[in-house]
Amino acid sequence: MPATPEVEVRRSSRRRRTVSAYREQDKTVVLVPAKFTPEQEERWVQHMVRRLAKREQRRSPSEPELYQRAAELARRYLDGAVRPHSVRWVDNQRTRWGSCTPADGTIRVSRRLVGMPSWVLDYVLVHELAHLLVPGHGADFWELVQRYPRTERARGYLEGVAAAPRLHSSWGTRLDAAGTATDTTHASANGHDPPGDR
Repeated sequence: MPATPEVEVRRSSRRRRTVSAYREQDKTVVLVPAKFTPEQEERWVQHMVRRLAKREQRRSPSEPELYQRAAELARRYLDGAVRPHSVRWVDNQRTRWGSCTPADGTIRVSRRLVGMPSWVLDYVLVHELAHLLVPGHGADFWELVQRYPRTERARGYLEGVAAAPRLHSSWGTRLDAAGTATDTTHASANGHDPPGDR
């Protein structure tokens, strides 16, 4: 079971009524109004961490669901010409979104994709499924991948996610891009209590 992420609270005098939370690499960042009392901050942090975890859980299919999703994508976009032997999440891919072994039909998907939009995960699955048919990144490979209609959009999304840490370090400014890659959630702080806790 993964460790509970570190939580960093950032107070803002410009923030009046909203609370936001997102993942930034291995931590959760919660943005709160500067005028919150410590008690209000604690209640909202707990609420937003739970809310973010629930959303991520909805966006994190189990491995059997991941396999079924890949099989359906292969049927829909690759004419059913390939069926993976297995599809699983992995934690050791820090520079790649997915990988496969054509010899045994296995596909591995980076857990960094958890929480990203479903169409981004679908693109990575189609990419790896195409590699089960065609090694390398030649024209025949891209012809298969381009059958997935959101290929260019997903590639742009992933390029932005990959570039965000470099932009952060080169600009010396915190960017939300890394956080929005996994998920961002907002709530209004009317009355300064989390919904359901009033």
